[in-house]
Amino acid sequence: LYFSAQEGILFFCHIKDVQYEMKICADILQPISNLIFSPDYTVLLLVTDQGTVYTYKPAHSGEAVKLLDTCSNCFLAADFLAPGNKYCVSVTISGEIQAWFLEDGTCLSKLNLDIEVPVT
Repeated sequence: LYFSAQEGILFFCHIKDVQYEMKICADILQPISNLIFSPDYTVLLLVTDQGTVYTYKPAHSGEAVKLLDTCSNCFLAADFLAPGNKYCVSVTISGEIQAWFLEDGTCLSKLNLDIEVPVT
């Protein structure tokens, strides 16, 4: 079980029978608004309230790597484009949809809906 705290800390909780073990995986120092696993569960996207997207690879147990930083146009949500885990799509509060190459954070395409996306 992966979850985050308001302070921007990614936790892993291993549960077996009635025992559990907690581990801090990453500290990105920004509140995390969304956690999304890739379809093959090898990559975890961490989307922050401040418009930054990080990737975290659980099998590598390394730090979260900053992939995207919109600064002025905050992400509302992001998700992987299936199949695979090479691409993701994001939507911003201002209504811009973007497709990204996850390996280096290259923006491949964008579409502006010309409408503000409501935050729920």
